[in-house]
Amino acid sequence: MESKHIYLKSSYTKDESTIEIGLDEAGRGALAGPVTVAACIMPFDFQHELIKDSKLLNESQRKSAREIVLQYALAYHVEHIFPDEIESTNILRATLTGMNKCLGEVRKNHDFDFILVDGDQFHGFDGMPFETIIGGDNKYISIAAASILAKTSRDAMMKQLDIETPGYGWNSNKGYGTKQHIDAIKEIGPNEAHRPSFISHLLTATGSLF
Repeated sequence: MESKHIYLKSSYTKDESTIEIGLDEAGRGALAGPVTVAACIMPFDFQHELIKDSKLLNESQRKSAREIVLQYALAYHVEHIFPDEIESTNILRATLTGMNKCLGEVRKNHDFDFILVDGDQFHGFDGMPFETIIGGDNKYISIAAASILAKTSRDAMMKQLDIETPGYGWNSNKGYGTKQHIDAIKEIGPNEAHRPSFISHLLTATGSLF
């Protein structure tokens, strides 16, 4: 039986004159690779059944959803914050840095009036009104579009890293702490794409075995 299509809300303010921009990230909890942030402005009344939380889509659907977002987005930007910066601050600060960079880059080419952020952490941007929304990537189109851009951009990077430094299974686990990935870290050690503070407990445990 075919499931009913669910469409997300196209606007938080419900005001067509208010340009809303959505923010989301991917890879915050991964052991390796960047945390990737995206910002996206979609048309006021835009809806599509595939534009929803990227985690609810399979890889083929995400590819299609990305193409839809790129076709219809009024403006967008994707920013990768790499492990060295994550380590020099912390994952929250790195994510917030990515958000501010995305907003700054979008504003060079397109104005916006209101910021919608997935989750509950945002420290503001240039005094502009904003709202943090837990689960926002499955409530509002602009956040979902940002979610899709962040996820697909980061996945593509992790696949490339897997080609350059094979052995960790990044093509499939995307740097997250699967058993396969953790076993590989213990067997062959970490590389420069890993986040030391995220895997130090694994290395300590490994060291105690020898």
